[in-house]
Amino acid sequence: MFSEPLTRRAEDVLDHARTAGVIMATAESCTGGLVAGLLTSIAGASDVFERGFVTYSNESKTELLGIPAAIIAAHGAVSAEVASRMATQCLLKSNADIAVSITGIAGPGGSARKPAGLVYFGLALRDHPVRVVCKRLGDRGRNNVRLAAVETALALFSEGVDLIAEVETRIAD
Repeated sequence: MFSEPLTRRAEDVLDHARTAGVIMATAESCTGGLVAGLLTSIAGASDVFERGFVTYSNESKTELLGIPAAIIAAHGAVSAEVASRMATQCLLKSNADIAVSITGIAGPGGSARKPAGLVYFGLALRDHPVRVVCKRLGDRGRNNVRLAAVETALALFSEGVDLIAEVETRIAD
């Protein structure tokens, strides 16, 4: 279903999380669960992947993740504020140590202010400030934007696992 290089990358992320003893979760909008789908396509993922929220509509962001409708109305679903809250709430509503959120415009469409290919990511770790990353992936077609977003999410998971492992190493020393 997924390309071999992307699957290998996901296997590496899962192995890295497993070695560090880190549990992961996702909150996805424009990717529609592709990150969770990729991770769970690999046997044994349940060791470290706990759950995924697919919050494609604004209502689901409010109902499932508790993001106030006023925040979405004020900033738009595709915003740093919403990506940050998605990641934070995903972490709070799961047993995970790390959560990655994705909200963006895969295309077609968009606007001058929020064009196709604009994607915000949130990275939430327990006892750390949330990190938000904005990527302008370009209007490269809906599927290509979504797959590029999946790759970015995997990279964020790796960075997050590294941060957790680094903190635990410092505490142990």
